[in-house]
Amino acid sequence: MSDGSTAKRVSRSKAEMRAESIEQILDAAEYLFSRNGLHGVTLRDVAKRVGVHTTLLHYYFEDKQRLFEMVFARRAGVTSGRRMEALEKYEAEAGDRPTVEGALHAFLDTDLDLYVEGGEAWMNYAAFCARVSNTVEGAALMDVHFDPVVLKLVGILKRALPDHSDEDIFWGYHFVTGSLMNTLARTGRIDRLSGGLCHSDDFSAVKQRIARFMAAGFLSLKA
Repeated sequence: MSDGSTAKRVSRSKAEMRAESIEQILDAAEYLFSRNGLHGVTLRDVAKRVGVHTTLLHYYFEDKQRLFEMVFARRAGVTSGRRMEALEKYEAEAGDRPTVEGALHAFLDTDLDLYVEGGEAWMNYAAFCARVSNTVEGAALMDVHFDPVVLKLVGILKRALPDHSDEDIFWGYHFVTGSLMNTLARTGRIDRLSGGLCHSDDFSAVKQRIARFMAAGFLSLKA
């Protein structure tokens, strides 16, 4: 009986160690990809940051592309799930009278809150998404993980803007996501331009303004 219990403890311990190793690798890769992109990082770079041999990465991940995909997917479900929940709640509350600003608040504020609440790890993921969003590899992953929540937002916007063309609404979303990704990148450019008045990591300040600003843009598109 005791031998069985010991075996279970050892087995569980090994599983926990494996999970911890994978998390450490994903954290390191996320940090490096957020700064250097897919092609600027090697498995050796990741292994060095974790403090392990490269063979361990090959044991857990088929190759760098697979590691990249797992880094992206690890948090994508959380952010898309939270935004979908917020949009569905807003849709139910708004009924037949949704507004552009209301829909954008549900979509944008929820995501910005997540990055602020999640600390450094989530801020790294934000920068990672911002960097890879303008690449072929990143766009393909966004199609897989984020299309449902984006199309939910677009559906609400169409009801809020019945006199706008679908073309204008999709272009409007394109401009929204471009602004969001530029914000998530936290390049520090606005810090320098404003002489320190604004800070690129001040997502609370962004949250106070971005939905209202973008809503005005959508409304202005009507011919």
